[in-house]
Amino acid sequence: MKIVLIGAGQVGGTLAENLASEANDITVIDPDGHLLRELQDRLDIRTVAGHGSHPDILVAAGIEDADMLVAVTNSDEVNMTACQVAHSLFRTPTKIARVRSGSYTQGDYRERLFGDKNMPVDVLITPEQVVTDFIYKLLEHPGTLQALDFAGGAVQLIAIRARADGPMVGHPLMDIGKQMPGVEARAAAIWRRDRPIVPTAETVIREGDEVFFVASSANIRKVMKEIRRTEKPYRRVMIAGGGNIGYRLARTLEHHYHVKVIEYDAERGEYLAEHLDKAVVLQGQAANRELLLEENIDTIDVFVAVTNDDEVNIMASLLAKRLGVRKVMTLITNPVYADLMQGSEIDIAISPQQATTSSLLSHVRRGDTLKVHSLRRGAAEALEIVAHGDAKTSKVIGRCIEDINLPPGATIGALVRGKEVIIAHHNTEIEPEDHVIVFMTDKSHIRDIEKLFQVGFTFF
Repeated sequence: MKIVLIGAGQVGGTLAENLASEANDITVIDPDGHLLRELQDRLDIRTVAGHGSHPDILVAAGIEDADMLVAVTNSDEVNMTACQVAHSLFRTPTKIARVRSGSYTQGDYRERLFGDKNMPVDVLITPEQVVTDFIYKLLEHPGTLQALDFAGGAVQLIAIRARADGPMVGHPLMDIGKQMPGVEARAAAIWRRDRPIVPTAETVIREGDEVFFVASSANIRKVMKEIRRTEKPYRRVMIAGGGNIGYRLARTLEHHYHVKVIEYDAERGEYLAEHLDKAVVLQGQAANRELLLEENIDTIDVFVAVTNDDEVNIMASLLAKRLGVRKVMTLITNPVYADLMQGSEIDIAISPQQATTSSLLSHVRRGDTLKVHSLRRGAAEALEIVAHGDAKTSKVIGRCIEDINLPPGATIGALVRGKEVIIAHHNTEIEPEDHVIVFMTDKSHIRDIEKLFQVGFTFF
């Protein structure tokens, strides 16, 4: 696929890295030559220095025969204008824009504004909302490292750290059926000491394993109980940072949880106090020990640090944990920091780039890929793919899973057939229009999965 990517910042750089590793033809546009040189030194891509909304710069980047434009600069207006230019002058088939300001999307503005007749943006990405949704899912499922929906919420994939007190720890996966009669679930992958394991029935779960389970949404909590002791539901949440993410998160949570927001800027704090209904807004530094003690940090269930400064987020989170908060979730944009801090005193390191990349990848995948989730900060992926064709034109339809030539590191975890959730077993047969949940621990084989689900020409 030929893709023109505008913006070489953190989101654009992460996206370029993901797309270039999959043999796409990528050209990155940015006015900052230094950022472009850094990317070109690491990746097999083309770069063009300039403003991505200018027609001549787009032509130099190859927009005239590009399959897709992805505009992810820090300016909503540049991103939207680039999509307009690509549509009006070059008829680019797919246009994706990062739009951060809620002013463009509030109420019915989004539906009325974006579309071919007005602002021709095919896919709208709002990183702040993506991160907010990600954190909300984690709060809904205490104890998870990741909680993801597929097939409209019928199926969930959760990542759990196995603890010594879990009933299944020390037992092979085949015992799950005995422990939970009538409950269908499948371990899609296990990470042990940061190395992936493709699980079999004989695989024994060990303390510290990061286990990815697939189950119907109705059964997911029962599965979690087997891997670690059930955690009490969260009730009290403290948010450090009242920027776009902090505000969206507080607004989403305040009617379901007791929420406190710490904001350093007094003027911004006044704005938050006026626009939030129930959340308590505190003015001060997130890493202020006295402030945290005054606000009874030891009674808080979850401390969520989402300022725009990695160092502040990390220091505030470490301090909150040492002062007795139950769980810490920390927004970290620098991937080096995220890898260092995940699993230490910081329980969950959240990467906004990876969350945003996940929401874009389904539009880049070939075949009928409805959803893609990036896992373990980009090391793995989970995909929802619709199987089309018949036994003559498809390599998967009419075949049992044990007879499908899956690439290394790939696991089929579940199928959704109509309203029925089917947990995959070796003798499960795939039928036309099944939604297939595929887990990939080796992303170098993504193209092999896409080819596997492609339909032969006779189908058409």
